[in-house]
Formats: sequence, structure tokens, C-alpha cells
Amino acid sequence: MSVEVRVPTLGESIVDATIVSWQKKEGDLVQRGDVLIELETDKVNVEVNAEQDGVLQKVTKQVGDIVAVGGVIAVIEDSARATQGVVKSNGTSSAETVSQQSSVSSTQPALGSADAQRPPSPLARRIAAEHKVDIAQVTGSSPHGRVTKEDVIQYLEQNVQKTPTQSTTSSIPVAPTQSGQLPPSPVSQPTPGVGREERIRMTRRRQTIAQRLVEAQHTAAILTTFNEIDMSAIIDIRARRKESFKEKHNVSLGFMSFFTKAVVGALKAFPFLNAEIQGTEIILKHYYDIGIAVSTDDGLVVPVLRDADRKSFAEIEREIADMAKRARANSLGLTELQGGTFTITNGGIFGSLLSTPILNGPQVGILGMHKIEQRPIALNGQVVICPMMYLAMSYDHRIVDGSEAVRFLVKIKELVEDPETLLLEG
Repeated sequence: MSVEVRVPTLGESIVDATIVSWQKKEGDLVQRGDVLIELETDKVNVEVNAEQDGVLQKVTKQVGDIVAVGGVIAVIEDSARATQGVVKSNGTSSAETVSQQSSVSSTQPALGSADAQRPPSPLARRIAAEHKVDIAQVTGSSPHGRVTKEDVIQYLEQNVQKTPTQSTTSSIPVAPTQSGQLPPSPVSQPTPGVGREERIRMTRRRQTIAQRLVEAQHTAAILTTFNEIDMSAIIDIRARRKESFKEKHNVSLGFMSFFTKAVVGALKAFPFLNAEIQGTEIILKHYYDIGIAVSTDDGLVVPVLRDADRKSFAEIEREIADMAKRARANSLGLTELQGGTFTITNGGIFGSLLSTPILNGPQVGILGMHKIEQRPIALNGQVVICPMMYLAMSYDHRIVDGSEAVRFLVKIKELVEDPETLLLEG
């Protein structure tokens, strides 16, 4: 009996996906639960598993194809029929194939190892496939050994075969010119355009990011206001409490919990920053689901910290760390990326001193954190050196006035510079 493998339901509003890679090929023995294929949607990557034991009899769609939800992508022949010895076109029976595959699979490392849990990123696999590179030969440089696009590019640079720049010397003697000198040797010239450009298909996630950012700029009246924060108080608290905090909660005390609490406190004071526009109506939201932007190999994702106002510092730090880890491993669920009411992005971890973040629609506000730098400031009539951070807050001017946006950012500044108030207002 044959069973069709179909594209599963991928989530609300997602109707198709792109095939990133096949983990099995035609003729392979598969077991129930084995990963057959990896699909890329607009938001996350999805693995499709085998629903029964058997042999992957037929693959109907290839890497790069766009497949619709419910569409047939492969056919699995059950084990009993596959082992009846039906001779394949290459002269090897199915039973022999199953036997051979069983012996090969027994030598493979057990599933669940660190490498199996952290496969190469889809973009790394795609670049490797385009250059006919065995991805298994590439060493991952990330802390968990995951192969990224940078690893593949570095491998290509180190292992690419150099094209000879000079042809083999001819054995035919060269006649001298009338002046009695030999003519100059020909110098090979590089072929115009060869090797100077590379064409890489945009991932579905990158296409979606591009589309949404352009839509945000076309549909919202985006303005950005700036301020700066003295981080001395928070840095002092972290220095005094980080060891005991980690020992008690098994998580590090970072900056994000302070800023998340400050954002919640400011949103409570200025509720129109925690809203969205639907037609001619403004929807005020009395809950605080804060999106935390995370950079991954395949683009930016924004998992959502639900009910941030009800969480402790430790819970916030723990959930953010977990979401960031799973975002980089492409293991977030679609529901974890939907429904945020406000977003925080931290370009400072990459060294950004100042930026103007773009709204994450339909939200009407986004806070941009930046690099902490020691700068001279005037304090109580004296010039002192303090750890300062620039903050940027972009907002939708259609429903948020400039004065409201400025006061919102000032509120965040006040809460962060006096962290004790976060216990009351955050």
C-alpha cells in the first residue's frame, strides 16, 4: 500500500512554502517519524515527518519548488510491499536496497545528538548545493557547531581551485622582430564578469521581511525621536547582583529585562503606543505582548514575550534566552511570532551607535537600543564620564503625536535610570 506525503497545515494565513532540502532520497528506507523534508515558510522553517515505515518510492517536488498546503510531495511504499523483491531499473531489487540501507543506517550516529539537533542553516545548505560542496565537509564555527553561510563561504574561499593565469609555454620558437628583440610575452587577461558576481535566491523569510518593511513605510507615517540614557544604575545593580541572581534563577541578569519592564511601564502611561489601526478605528490593547527582535542566519525574527507585565525579571530573562536560542535553531512555532503589541530591537550588540528602527506593523511603536559608550556629560555642574546609551523610538504619527512619543521615551529614560521604580510601575 502506498501513502502520499502531503504538505501539512502551516499556520494561519500561510498557504504555501518553499522546499529547502530533502533529508531522504528516492529508494531510501524510512521509519515513522523520520524527517523527510524541510520547508521554508514566510516566518519559520517546518520539517515534514514520515507517517509510516517503508521506502520513499517517489519524490514529486524538488528543492526550490513552491508547494501548496495539502499538495502531494512524495509517495511512501509500505515495508511489506517494498521488500517483495521487485527489481528496480538499475537491476537491484527493493529487498536488496532495504537490506543495504539498513546496514548503512546502523553505522550512522544516533538521532538526538548535538549535531542532529543543530543542522546547517538553510542558506548554508543552499549555497553549498549551488557550488556543489558537500556540507558535511564544512566545519561549523558557531558555539554549537552549526554550519552557517559564513562557514560555507569561508570553505569556498579556502578550497576553490585557482585558474591558471598563464598558458603553458609553447615549444615553437618565437621569431625576433626587425629590431632584433623578441616580442613581449602575452599576458592573460581576466574574462570580464566571470567570478565577479554571484546570484543567490532570496529566502522566503527575507522576501517577507522586505515586503513587510516596505509596506510599513508605505502605510504608516513613521517618525523617530531620540534620547540618551545613563546606564550607571543598571550596570551597578548587575555588578552587585549578577552572581546571586544567576545562582538563584539559573539565568544571567541582562539589560533586556530592565528595558522590557520600562517599556511596559511607559505603555501603561501612554496607551496609544500599545495600539493598532484597523480601518477608521483605533484598537487599544490592555495586554503587553512585547516582541523581541532576534538576528539569525536566515534573517530577523521577532518572537513575542506574552504578558510581559506579569513576569518577573528572571522569567523575562529566561524566556528571552530560550526564544533567541530556538529562533537561531529554526524551532520556533508560528504562534510564537504572532500578535505582539510593541517591539524592542537591540542594534547595540552589533556595535550600532544610532539607528532609526522601522515599525513592525501593525504595531505603532518600536524601541531601538544601542551600544553603551563612555561619554562625558554635565552632571550637577561638573563634567563626568558615564556609560551612555542612545535610544531611538519610531512611531506611527497617524495616532501618536510627537509630544506623546517624546514623553513616552522620557518615561523609559526615567524608569531605566532609576531602576527601583520598575518594581512599582513596570
